Amino acid sequence: MSQSHPMANAVPVPRHIAIIMDGNGRWAEAQGLPRVIGHRAGVKSVRNVVALCRERRVESLTLFAFSSENWRRPEPEVKLLMRLFTTVLRREVKQLKSNDVRLKIIGDISGFDEKLQARIRKAEADTAECQGLVLNVAANYGGRWDVVNAARKLAELAQQGEIQPEEIDEALLDRFTSLSDQPEVDLLIRTGGEERISNFLLWQCAYSELFFSGVLWPDFGEVALQEALEAFAKRQRRFGLTGAQVAPIE
Repeated sequence: MSQSHPMANAVPVPRHIAIIMDGNGRWAEAQGLPRVIGHRAGVKSVRNVVALCRERRVESLTLFAFSSENWRRPEPEVKLLMRLFTTVLRREVKQLKSNDVRLKIIGDISGFDEKLQARIRKAEADTAECQGLVLNVAANYGGRWDVVNAARKLAELAQQGEIQPEEIDEALLDRFTSLSDQPEVDLLIRTGGEERISNFLLWQCAYSELFFSGVLWPDFGEVALQEALEAFAKRQRRFGLTGAQVAPIE
């Protein structure tokens, strides 16, 4: 995994942005609407933010759509989310492809029904040749699951004699995590006013800058994104060094 570094003489644009899209349900409830309406409104924000990141030449955008813990939500809401996910995959892929956006779904997709799994595989295949923005959608995903899954694969290789335990280091484990082919996350944004990372990209966000926005996800657009980017630009990213060792923010 490549490492991002501070930029001394230019405003740094994150190579990789991750977003916890929080507040859909509260947005709907505040208007006296069913929570599912908030999730549908959130799809419009996804479309908008993807376009904005594409314009700014962000390399990777990772969105937390459905966590491994979200199965605990009320059954009707989960069913509606699954239907919405299927619909969005069907409707949005053509637009993604025309905008040179590659779609990748990360998470344990075996937890979904066969129809949705097939839809996921088709969407990924249809955009596989796109070379612009990489859009990662985390679905049935958990950061701990990601690390455990990588550890399990290493254990299998060790059991088969293909690697020795002493060969296992951060770089080797990283090869088996979900986003090993992409830059580390530079900026993690959470919308909706909560200030926690909720088991999202625990490995990949080790050196991420965190930005918590009070804006509910359906209202998150260019102004809110720009606020996060400007805050990121002012951060001094040290990566374990001292402030004197890295270039100052100008």
